[in-house]
Amino acid sequence: MIQFVLDTDRQLFEDAFQFAQQQVRKLIENHPDFYPMYTVEGRWKHEGQVWANWCDGFLPGMMWIFHKRNVALASADKYWLEQAIRYTTPLAPRQHNGDVHDLGFIFMSTYYRWHRLTQDPKLKDALIAAGKTEALRFKENGQYLRSFIGENSLFIDVMMDVGIIFYAARETGDRRLRDIALRHCLTTRRVLVRGDGSTAQEGIFDLQTGELLRQSTQQGYRGDSCWSRGLCWALYGFSLSYEYSRDPRFLETAEACADYFIAHSNSDGVPPWDLNAPPESRRLLDTSAAAIAASGLLRLCRLLQDPVKGHHYWSTAIRILRTLCEQHLARKDKKWEGILKGGVYHLPKELGVDESVMWGEYFLVESLEQVLQQLG
Repeated sequence: MIQFVLDTDRQLFEDAFQFAQQQVRKLIENHPDFYPMYTVEGRWKHEGQVWANWCDGFLPGMMWIFHKRNVALASADKYWLEQAIRYTTPLAPRQHNGDVHDLGFIFMSTYYRWHRLTQDPKLKDALIAAGKTEALRFKENGQYLRSFIGENSLFIDVMMDVGIIFYAARETGDRRLRDIALRHCLTTRRVLVRGDGSTAQEGIFDLQTGELLRQSTQQGYRGDSCWSRGLCWALYGFSLSYEYSRDPRFLETAEACADYFIAHSNSDGVPPWDLNAPPESRRLLDTSAAAIAASGLLRLCRLLQDPVKGHHYWSTAIRILRTLCEQHLARKDKKWEGILKGGVYHLPKELGVDESVMWGEYFLVESLEQVLQQLG
């Protein structure tokens, strides 16, 4: 359903989409075959920690989005298709990498988009293999997919990865895979999503009994606070899980997280890095969380039967995108290599703070593409 958007917004979003393509072209030219994570003073290529290797799908994922949009506009330019294949192909070995919990991030942004374009069965095989590898992280005691931190750790972030298990289950008819995905979502809903729709980043379990011992965090203000990006992972991830499962509990949870985000973010839709941070710390925003929220809200509004609430989520997403495109793009800073300023990777470790971060770039581009596609 196409919703009302001002002509000025349409032009703003089209210009932002073009700017994103320009910045990614420069990244390819300046740092060929490099998969960045976050900038330092606006520069992608630098020395420094990564903490976890989970971002390699976002750069080629943007290239697939650019290609799809060009096809929709009847462009014969093959540049983005060629670059997307070039940057996606090297990710293939990671379908068997059991060391990280982020195979959904890596493969759903790349091989999934590639397969939808070509229907090549080898690409589907890679997606299925990645889903099966992800499912190996499941802990029977506790009923969750463990994070890369340890056997006893569950991250809210993994709600963005469970979709690849749902995908593998659907394509193979494997009920065991579907059951793993469902149980992980239900556990996350029970132990990390609070009654008011806020979320904890991490749950720590007793490995012997499967009992939740406490809520914790790696990147938020405190274990009992609401780290903004984690809330947005939940908003988006439960929406995606509902799409695959049609379990109404997941839609209910996605709505609760969306409502908490809207109620507790700043009026322009861009949240502080942690929604429960003290006043002096709330001045630090996280535009990457806003970009994730915008994309999640655009997905969620399509799933609702209630047109009033659907319009509320749509208009909120438009407001977030308007703010990001008007106030936080790097257009005026010619030395800045990223697209979206003001992202936060890991504040406690002082990594990528008030910088461009690759998932912020990707979800901004995904949001813009969703809106522009609906507008025609």
